[in-house]
Amino acid sequence: MKKINFSKIPTTPGVYFFYNDKKNIIYVGKASSLRSRIKSYFSGKSSNRPIEDMFHEVKDVKWQSTDSVLEAVIAEANFIKKYKPKYNVLGKDDKSWNYIAITKDEYPQVVFIREHELKQLDKKQMKNFKHLFGPFPGLNTKMVMKILSKLFNISSCKPGSKRPCLYYEMGQCLGVCINEIDPKNYKQKVISPLVMFLRGNKKNLIKNLEQKMDKASKDQEYEEAARLRNQIKALQRIQDIALLNIDFFKKPTNEDVRQDHIKIEGYDISNLGASGKVGSMVVFVNAEPDKYQYRKFKIKTIKGQSDVDCLEEVIRRRLKHSVVETNGSTSKKRDNASQKNIWPLPNLFLIDGGKPQVNRVKKILKEKNINIPVVGIAKGPKRKKNEFILGSKKKDLVEWVNKNQKILIQVRDEAHRFAVSYQRKLRKGRI
Repeated sequence: MKKINFSKIPTTPGVYFFYNDKKNIIYVGKASSLRSRIKSYFSGKSSNRPIEDMFHEVKDVKWQSTDSVLEAVIAEANFIKKYKPKYNVLGKDDKSWNYIAITKDEYPQVVFIREHELKQLDKKQMKNFKHLFGPFPGLNTKMVMKILSKLFNISSCKPGSKRPCLYYEMGQCLGVCINEIDPKNYKQKVISPLVMFLRGNKKNLIKNLEQKMDKASKDQEYEEAARLRNQIKALQRIQDIALLNIDFFKKPTNEDVRQDHIKIEGYDISNLGASGKVGSMVVFVNAEPDKYQYRKFKIKTIKGQSDVDCLEEVIRRRLKHSVVETNGSTSKKRDNASQKNIWPLPNLFLIDGGKPQVNRVKKILKEKNINIPVVGIAKGPKRKKNEFILGSKKKDLVEWVNKNQKILIQVRDEAHRFAVSYQRKLRKGRI
């Protein structure tokens, strides 16, 4: 095996290739951080990855960066299909291998099929598919569908409805439900770009969309030009925070939280002088706000003006609703009423504040034996830039935060908005 300079491997998402002495690709893998993933094979720690059983055959490793995790997933599938690497095939599990199928319906449907289900289909049933992409090993299919639907306006509704669907109201459906778009245009505007993307050809896809945007603008079709502009921007900055398992996060004690759903809780304190102090808790799951889990707090025990002390009250009150006791053990769920009052722990605490706030939250979590990362965002000395304060200097956490600053800022801003709106509501009530 040739010596590898790990510092030259990028920390970006991408795919990596293991070669044998005959220069044949024997394994292809995907990674959210190429350097971390490739380095893990040489750490000496064993795992269940199929290539590790025959790692003595590996003589060289190469890699290819991608702009996002989603594109790494697609690239991995295309390379597996093209090269059929020995240890990808040997190690495959029908239950974890998925395919994306596009049907021949009037308005084509985009569906996921597991490999063992695919094997059960006969030739007649297979003819219902216009395109079949994959395999995609170990994929969060719900998250992929969510991202693809947003990027390409994929519709899951049926034509001929009396009312527009929810996604039409949100600007994510082009109007299949109310016959606002015909099958031909749906295939041209939705399916064709999606197929090009799934073939790993994003660069040419963006060029194609830019040409269509310019033409729509010249033809004074400004609404369509704006849609294409927004689609191009979305493709250039795909956010796929929870597409793959982020394994540096320790699984929360509450078993109700699934590890492949990256949950962030954001906190902020808002006050009007020494009175009117409130706190907010917002929750993002898979990079999307989950307003059902939002909570607001009226500060009860703090006199005077201290954001840090107010934050401590909020965090302690929040943790009373978790199933983690101070000794680190899990409490028993006694009845249905108490279970409903349990708030599942997050994978990350995000605080609107600097070192004092982060250190106070860390202290509380340590006292409760809760091992969950804490990140703060301070506004800087002139309140013109965001300064990230990490409660831990672990490499994986640092890299993850660097890659996901936009979503963390979004969580912080939403926590601030929610706190201010609650304070204004209370103040209006007092007046």
